[in-house]
Amino acid sequence: MKVDVEYLEFLWPVKTYLITCGNMASKANIVAVGFCMPAAGQPPQVACSIGKAFYSHELIEQTGEFIVNVPTEALKRAVYYCGTHSGRHVDKFKETGLTPLPARRLKAPIIAECIAHLECVFVGKLDTKPYTNSDLKPNIANKALFLGEVIEAYADEAYASGMLKVEHLLEGGFPRHVYGLRFK
Repeated sequence: MKVDVEYLEFLWPVKTYLITCGNMASKANIVAVGFCMPAAGQPPQVACSIGKAFYSHELIEQTGEFIVNVPTEALKRAVYYCGTHSGRHVDKFKETGLTPLPARRLKAPIIAECIAHLECVFVGKLDTKPYTNSDLKPNIANKALFLGEVIEAYADEAYASGMLKVEHLLEGGFPRHVYGLRFK
């Protein structure tokens, strides 16, 4: 017999990413995301889901760029902080101790402590259908899927050479407190 389940459980574990946006010279921000995926091969594109109320949503629309930074398990606390605080109110680089470095081609910074970086030029956005469940906060419920063309992709030599394995990358467990809402 088959029973109803929360569909998202079967899409976990997902990798967790830190997206940087804004301008390194003025105001840069970091947002933690779990929904990030390859979207096309030629040209290479990625799609990332970001809340419409998030400061990063606004910055990406303003600048037309973002960078997907790949953290390791060692950055778990910083990732959590970046996912639970707004860049409108705090400097996430300062508060987490993460180091902004110039990207190769974009104005947004990369995060020095991350092992890989995908510099993306904003291609388009798809607004997702908002949740109708009143238990969800609007910043979690109303999202947009940002599509970016990857114009640069680079990683630490240890990772690229195979010395650092994929299992060292930060994975998120299924967040029942956020998404496990179909069945109470």
